[in-house]
Amino acid sequence: MKDGCTIVFALTGSFCTYSKVLPQMMRLAAQGVQMIPVMSFQAAETDTRFGRAEDWKQKLQEITGSPVRHTLPQVEPLGPGRQAEAMVIAPCTGATLAKLDLSIGDTPVTLAAKSLLRTGCPIVVAPSTNDGLCGSAMHIGSLLARKNFYFVPFGQDDPVHKPYSLQSDFELLGDTLHSALRGRQLQPILTG
Repeated sequence: MKDGCTIVFALTGSFCTYSKVLPQMMRLAAQGVQMIPVMSFQAAETDTRFGRAEDWKQKLQEITGSPVRHTLPQVEPLGPGRQAEAMVIAPCTGATLAKLDLSIGDTPVTLAAKSLLRTGCPIVVAPSTNDGLCGSAMHIGSLLARKNFYFVPFGQDDPVHKPYSLQSDFELLGDTLHSALRGRQLQPILTG
């Protein structure tokens, strides 16, 4: 990645993966990547056993040096204003995958993606969903075939206890972003 590259980095409600995602944000920041943080409504407002929403917002602001955008008016100008060269959605829930597939822009994350797609920006998606091999499978397949969508390689995270669940290998996030900025999907997409 070139120095000074600016990306939108969005979190959705797969709260159990935040502890895996934030170190990847720190790695990108250490490489000189500028980030505009975005959170879905659920991510920005929901306290869970994995942490308080306000604490997660604070951590994102500390990593990126920018305030978290979590409303529709805050994210809509991203594409027309050419404020970023790419977007990362990590983690990306099944609900967000479906909305991206159906071009529904009613959350800060999906509207930011639609806004950036208007200018041809790559959208890097890191699925984390309990229904990846059932309800979300068709949306994953559809997005894999669509221009400007790139997937962080993923696989089953617990095939015995959660046989339909998929989760990205977040360690590959930076490599996937680098490939996406060059118009290529990092391979292999399916992890062992």
